[in-house]
Amino acid sequence: MATAAQMRKRALAMPEVEEKSHFGKPDFRVRGKIFAGLSADETTGTLKLTSEIQATVLDDGSPFTPCAGAWGRSGWTYVDLRRVEVGVLEALLTEAWRIVAPKRLVDGAGTAPARTKKTKKRR
Repeated sequence: MATAAQMRKRALAMPEVEEKSHFGKPDFRVRGKIFAGLSADETTGTLKLTSEIQATVLDDGSPFTPCAGAWGRSGWTYVDLRRVEVGVLEALLTEAWRIVAPKRLVDGAGTAPARTKKTKKRR
């Protein structure tokens, strides 16, 4: 299962990420915008997901729960690090970064989703 150290290492490996503090708890930001955080005891992580992604990870027995109130309805999700597989955490952490990071930064990092829209060729 995952640890706070693994979450921190993965978050800080992404482009332009810095660790700061929000209400006395560690958080991870890209260009000043929070995309993930850790609880004070570092057993729980928080991820900024879309509502659609959040819905795919919530089920009975899941290590994921929506944050309270409007935060949870907008996609903010708690993850019990003691119960989540490292690969799943890494994928969702990357997705949270992509949601918050500027498009140019995402495209430059090679983590952009495959484009399905065809573009016209210039002559």
